[in-house]
Amino acid sequence: MIAPSQRGLPPLNLPLNIVSIILSLIAKQTISVRERRRLTILLNLTTSCQQHVADGLGHVPRTVRRWLERGRGMLDKLTGRTEPYSRGELERLVLATVEDAYRFGSPTTYRPEQQCALVSLAVQKPSEFGLPVENWTHRELAEMVNTLDLAPGMSRQTVTRILGECDLKPHRSKYWENPTIDDQEEFDRAVKAICTIYGEAPKAFQRNIRVVSLDEKTGIQALERAHPDKPSKPGQKGRLEFEYIRHGTQTLLAGYEVGTGKVIKAHVGDTRTEEDFATLVRDIINEDPSATWIFVLDRLNTHMSEALVRLVAETAGVDFELGVKGKSGILKSIRSREEFLTAPDHRIRFVYTPKHCSWLNQIEIWFGVLTRKALRKASFASREQLRERIFGFVQYYNKTMAKVFNWNYNGRILKA
Repeated sequence: MIAPSQRGLPPLNLPLNIVSIILSLIAKQTISVRERRRLTILLNLTTSCQQHVADGLGHVPRTVRRWLERGRGMLDKLTGRTEPYSRGELERLVLATVEDAYRFGSPTTYRPEQQCALVSLAVQKPSEFGLPVENWTHRELAEMVNTLDLAPGMSRQTVTRILGECDLKPHRSKYWENPTIDDQEEFDRAVKAICTIYGEAPKAFQRNIRVVSLDEKTGIQALERAHPDKPSKPGQKGRLEFEYIRHGTQTLLAGYEVGTGKVIKAHVGDTRTEEDFATLVRDIINEDPSATWIFVLDRLNTHMSEALVRLVAETAGVDFELGVKGKSGILKSIRSREEFLTAPDHRIRFVYTPKHCSWLNQIEIWFGVLTRKALRKASFASREQLRERIFGFVQYYNKTMAKVFNWNYNGRILKA
């Protein structure tokens, strides 16, 4: 605020509550630069004359005079009402005072074919027109439509208006994958079968049929923040140190029981070999050797390994020869091992998600919970501390947070 002037009396006598609102609005980050500049003019007109305000803020006197008139108009509205204004009403009145006045006339119009040319350009990549970028800005689109003579004279503001009317945002995108499906009917059947298993899991648990979702979470980093965190304060968020020290990574192998919502078993270590995975499955089965087990998992090669086949054969009491990996029998290939592991008459069987459908694996949801609640903001001075945190969170989750996920998807094919 500029110093009070001695060359004339302040021309605007605003009430203290209006001055307080103007000060609070100026401090906000949500108002535009233009509105902040106009509010500053009104505020200074309460202590200095027009010329002094113009000189101090670098405006021409005509501009200051215009906002003086708008400020006096606001005072007339205040004095012309008998009921008291609430603070919210006063704030809206002040903002209405500094907003742009209505301007007569219509925006420059362009023919429909010119607008279509702009839209057609916006949905193409700038690199196709020789620019070394992958997404358009409205300024770049305006320059290009003029360069190509598609709509001579079109400004950035006009581009913004036309694209806004079309609800087109060329600068935004999201990832999408087009899966390669060899057999659509088989794909649909597999997805619906998994959804059916999930839906029946709580009741199946009462019949001693256990449904477990299995997977690995690899590359969990043991990161130690270089400096301690700073706690949050009133009006201020907590601070996390950005610099960190690496202490290696760990791999989590876990099983989430669909029928109870609990993590039935978790292993944390340096590797994720087929022996590691088979050990996890063995430990889960040993929780209830007499139960029927259905494991839902993705199609990673270690999920159809020789070690897993031998474990199932041993547990099921298979007494015939399994063959030799890569040469003969059940162990010959991934396909032959998959047929054995998915056999519906086995007490222990595996159900594999189709290709590109790892999102069907419910434990992926739990991995997200683990990351958000226990890992993302933590600091670990060693891999041992990381392991302790994961095991501690598993116990805490099972005790206080575990619940059956509300799985509403029923196998209906998703569209792009």
